[in-house]
Amino acid sequence: MRAELEAILMVVDEPAREAHLASVLERSREEVASALRELSAEYTAQGRGFDLRLVAGGWRFYTRADCAAAVDRFVLDGQQARLTQAALETLAVVAYRQPVSRSRVSAVRGVNCDGVMRTLVQRGLVEEAGSEPETGAILYRTTNYFLERMGLRGLDELPELAPFLPEVDDVEAESLEGTMIAEAVAAAAAQAADGSGEADRAPLDR
Repeated sequence: MRAELEAILMVVDEPAREAHLASVLERSREEVASALRELSAEYTAQGRGFDLRLVAGGWRFYTRADCAAAVDRFVLDGQQARLTQAALETLAVVAYRQPVSRSRVSAVRGVNCDGVMRTLVQRGLVEEAGSEPETGAILYRTTNYFLERMGLRGLDELPELAPFLPEVDDVEAESLEGTMIAEAVAAAAAQAADGSGEADRAPLDR
């Protein structure tokens, strides 16, 4: 079964869930979960150039951090399509405030974010999540691809926002507008990426 798991995981284009793998291999989920963790531990112990990780609810191979620079040079020749600072800030606001409307994101950032939101949707990092009952405005949330790129198992692994907020007397965090909150959530999201061990991957891009 271990060899079959490795063969499957080498061709997936998104994290494979344990239940799906168990169904394909006709094994119990417990057997599959145990085999995946054993494989991951073995790769780490052997110092392989790749790693098997549980990200966004599923398992997938990733380049190990020590080998990331060589892989980047080979695949990208040093060229990476990075998100702009405005896009990173907008993405961070969505991550911490979701589900959230474009108008609310614009209010937090202090500038219109319609164009940036379209870019994030096109890149698969943000998706529609229904509408507000009161206004009918479309709501947005982050996607599983966002979790995958950030190296998070779920949104609960995002760091607490409070340590990144400036000290403002008698002002609720929810009421903070403009660049203060935008910079705070962007910094927190950046720490999530750094703390997850995902330095081996390219920045958020497609």
